[in-house]
Amino acid sequence: MATIKKPLKPKPLTKLRSPILTLILCISAIALLCLLSSLISTNGFSFSSPKNLPNKPRRQHTTHEKYLYWGSRIDCPGKHCESCEGLGHQESSLRCALEEAMFLNRTFVMPSRMCINPIHNKKGILHQSDKLNPEERWAESSCVMDTLYDMDLISETVPVILDKLKRLNSHYSNLLLINRTASPLSWFMECKDRNNRSAIMLPYLFLPTMASQRLRDAADKVIALLGDYDSIHVRRGDKIKTRKDRFGVYRTLHPHLDRDTRPEFIHHKIEKWVPPGRTLFIASNEKTPGFFSPLAVRYKLAYSSNYSRILDPVIENNYQLFMIERLILMGAKTFIKTFKEDDTDLSLTDDPKKNTKSWQLPVYTMDEVE
Repeated sequence: MATIKKPLKPKPLTKLRSPILTLILCISAIALLCLLSSLISTNGFSFSSPKNLPNKPRRQHTTHEKYLYWGSRIDCPGKHCESCEGLGHQESSLRCALEEAMFLNRTFVMPSRMCINPIHNKKGILHQSDKLNPEERWAESSCVMDTLYDMDLISETVPVILDKLKRLNSHYSNLLLINRTASPLSWFMECKDRNNRSAIMLPYLFLPTMASQRLRDAADKVIALLGDYDSIHVRRGDKIKTRKDRFGVYRTLHPHLDRDTRPEFIHHKIEKWVPPGRTLFIASNEKTPGFFSPLAVRYKLAYSSNYSRILDPVIENNYQLFMIERLILMGAKTFIKTFKEDDTDLSLTDDPKKNTKSWQLPVYTMDEVE
């Protein structure tokens, strides 16, 4: 009698496919977590993203990113905001911090406000009262960062977010932060080798061109009205100060600057670069009314004050005014600086811009001028 073999019992599909199903479920779970992470708001940082260009997705910041954070109120070190420097020093320090974020491939946490030293501001925000508490005084002696810079524009080079926290709480304890401590003299930490230009990741002109959209629009309107023009930046004021030595003799850190930035010398210096009859836009911290008027015999002079109809509704402080003037200066056919910063720069003086700490006798004669 033939033996009838029983058919083999098929293995359950669940057992055969369990590795595949597990893999699919894991991938789906990871994708879902990533989606949820991108939608979760950290509620402490104001996120900025690249401009809404066609077909360009908006950048989403998440708590899983790595950040470079310098602490709250980094831009007002010490007990009093009067210790902060001018915009040039602050930008140099800020540029160094941005370079560190680039090097470490981290998102930079930008302070939400910038300190403005009273000696660098004459308008609007610095009418302080003794009755103000520290927080109110801080608000009165600073300006909102994104009224100066375009966070979206900066993020196209270095991802940045605005810090709007008064303090970090437990919600942020798991953020991948590098938390720095500021120097009371230099805001962020200064770059170690600023003289080696090959080691600099961001050029000097990076932050000046990152002005907020409102400031750029105002500058564009003035540039359009100026038409074909040349420009000079004449820094006097703080740079031409003198002091007496122990013998009662006046000395200065920039011995030729006062002479080099007077109208008669400016006329002599720029005639080889700017033909007569040209429109010449002048930006300066000189406070004497009509100081540059002698140049009008050769050039059509223009100042930012000529365009108050455009600028007054936009400007709340001198930082904003200077940032607009900077854009106008750079938009000229020929731009002449006060100090030479690069070998290719045109400048009014050959004195070094950096503080040499060498107090010298001022020079006013024209004998050594070419």
